[in-house]
Formats: sequence, structure tokens, C-alpha cells
Amino acid sequence: MKNKKLLTALYIILMLLPLIAVVVAYPFLPDKIPAHYGMNNQVTRWGNKSETFIFPIITIFFGFFMYIAARGAAEQEKKGSGSEKNNSTITFVAGILSIMVFDILTFYFLYADFHQVENLNDVPFSLTKISFGVLGIALIILGNIMPKLKRNSIIGLRTTWSMKNVVVWKKSQRFCGILFMLSGIIILILCFLLEGTLLTVISLVLLVSAAIAGSIYSYLAAQKET
Repeated sequence: MKNKKLLTALYIILMLLPLIAVVVAYPFLPDKIPAHYGMNNQVTRWGNKSETFIFPIITIFFGFFMYIAARGAAEQEKKGSGSEKNNSTITFVAGILSIMVFDILTFYFLYADFHQVENLNDVPFSLTKISFGVLGIALIILGNIMPKLKRNSIIGLRTTWSMKNVVVWKKSQRFCGILFMLSGIIILILCFLLEGTLLTVISLVLLVSAAIAGSIYSYLAAQKET
């Protein structure tokens, strides 16, 4: 119970952090800020500083969505099995990892807004490397906790075949978990070797490939059980 309260408190703090940061920084921001960047990282539109509230609002909406998903995952489990706490906690962890990405983006663009950065290549730290670095860490963590998921219709590798029975579900989560961990490790390594579009493309290909491979494996596992 104590761990659940701490996890919930951390979740709420991370969900509200972008809004707090923007409220504090708002009086010090210039009236005109970069509102959109093109594929070449060059600013394509300038806007009013009130647009800095967009990311915090998206973060809060996403946070509530993941919270509802966590409650739904818990309610789908049988009472007394103990698994409802497992699924709910794992959904909270997934939500925290996702919200961290929004937090990083908020602080990154606050920096760009404050300095009125016209080209993101001039920023001393790469947004692409930071984002995919967080993604790599998230994949490693999610890969470790996926095998612990109980069968549900909200979180995990959910395909027609993985939902067939408990055995196929466990095999599918374990296999996809391994793929996610390997993908996360590779993406972290690539963050030190590549940057820009190449890093983005290869990372996304790895992520999509892992999801497709997991789906194919769940089909084969279901056929074998049948």
C-alpha cells in the first residue's frame, strides 16, 4: 500500500510538473516564441508565448487517460488473486515513463522559447538523442515487466492470438519483453553513434519490427497450443 501511494504521488507530480514549470517561467518568456520547427530544425512559425501551455495540457490529459487505463486493468482482474495490483502498478509505471517524455519535451522547448532559438541544431543538447534515450530506457523497463502482466484487454501485447489462453499470453509477453529489452539496448547504443533523421528512422524501425515479430510469435504460439 505504501509503495502504491508513493507511485501515485510520483505520477501526479510528473503529470503536473510541465504546468508548474510553464507557470513559473511564463513571466520571463519573450512575447514572441518559436511555435513550430520544420524537418531541418529551422523555425517555420512564430507564435505567442501562451502556446507554451499546449504541452502541459496534453500531458495532463494523457496522464488522466493512463490513470483510467490503470484502474481498468485492475478491475478486469479477479478479486483476491492479487494480480489486479500487478497490472495496475505496471500500467502506472508505463504511464510514468510516457509522461517523462512529455516533461523532457516541455523543458526542452521552454529553453528554446526563452532563447528564441531559430535553429534547434544550435541547442547544445540534441532533442532527438534525449527523446530516444528515454525511449530506450523505457523499452528496457517495459521489457522487464511485460512477463509479469496478467491477461487483460488494456495493456501488453494484445492480439487475437495472445488473448486465446493464459499459456499463449505468458509466452507472448515473455517473447515480446525480450525483444523490447534488446531494442532498448540497441537504441541506447545508437544514441551515442547516430543523430538526427538516421537515428529516428532506425529506432522506429526497431520498435515496429519488435511489435510485428511479437504478433507473429503470438500467432505461432496459439497455433501450437491449438
